Amino acid sequence: MRVLVVDDSTLFRKFVRDALLELPDVEVVGVAANGKIALEKLETLCPDLLTLDIEMPELDGLGVLRELRQRHSSVGVILLSAFTGAGARMTTTGLGLGAFDFVLKPTGNNAKDSLATLRNDLLPKVKAFVESRRTKNSQSVSRRLASDVSASPCTVTEHATPEVIVIGVSTGGPKALATLLPKLPADLPVPVMIVQHMPPLFTATLAADLNRDCRLNVCEAQDYQRVEPGNIYIAPGGKQMGLVGHSRPRGEVGVSVPMRIRITDDEPERGCKPSVDYLFRSAAEIYDHRVLAVVMTGMGDDGTAGCRILKQHGAQVVAQNEASCVVYGMPRSVVEAGLADIVCPLDHIATTIGKLVGQGRLLCK
Repeated sequence: MRVLVVDDSTLFRKFVRDALLELPDVEVVGVAANGKIALEKLETLCPDLLTLDIEMPELDGLGVLRELRQRHSSVGVILLSAFTGAGARMTTTGLGLGAFDFVLKPTGNNAKDSLATLRNDLLPKVKAFVESRRTKNSQSVSRRLASDVSASPCTVTEHATPEVIVIGVSTGGPKALATLLPKLPADLPVPVMIVQHMPPLFTATLAADLNRDCRLNVCEAQDYQRVEPGNIYIAPGGKQMGLVGHSRPRGEVGVSVPMRIRITDDEPERGCKPSVDYLFRSAAEIYDHRVLAVVMTGMGDDGTAGCRILKQHGAQVVAQNEASCVVYGMPRSVVEAGLADIVCPLDHIATTIGKLVGQGRLLCK
């Protein structure tokens, strides 16, 4: 994997280069001090991946992404972003323009600690990018789609209609959510709760961006906020999101006490905060089998333990298929654990949700 390091800071170019040298399958083929120089070097260096600073003179990271899109370039991009409101806004825009993922620039005064922080954040995402490219190059789309068709046909039964939708997503999530959520109808009769792995500030920006394009109201969730049908709640970065309320026995109709969101500072689970497992477990405790869980593109296996609990309660689980994932990590873990009732492409998830919520439960033979 050939990598070009793009940053206007000499120090951060060194940090990124030193970190990447630890990966045996990665070669740093060059550096560039701004986006204009980076584009000039693309022709001669032929990188597979750019680590791209967002804020640079002459041509910033967003300008580079737009030019790459115009050129129909296949080069991947991992953004380096500042932990600021402006950085968050530019990062979510960059993800929408096709960046694979992003990492925050460390802000510590100690160079050794900053390098360690950058290494811990950057290297797993570079490895995920390498693996995603390897997977896409080694499998044909037709083979992947054929494996997904094996989950069909599906039939609809008239029971266990979900009363809440919970979604877990990570790498590739902002773009996937921007594809899925605008397709949900304005009269969706249930609330939607989302954990997207992101730091503070970034989830608020993501929610605002999605809200502009959706027929449903999208917001960053607040502590003790009432859960209302037809609303989409995104877990705040750096916090855990759960639910509180009174569960009711199977067969009892109606919810006597309104459900509310709890935002806590509980510990990370498997390194994740917010955690998909945390949300899914809470939904199982409150809604029992009346939950529809959706696990989408992302690194790791966050969500698998939560899906196992949901399945024990009798809930339904949908997983995004491999062909439409940026990283087939989280869905793969759910599928390989035998927890997915339905595996479908990103473009079909909204339709699947509509059938499950509006017509009962889809069962795949």
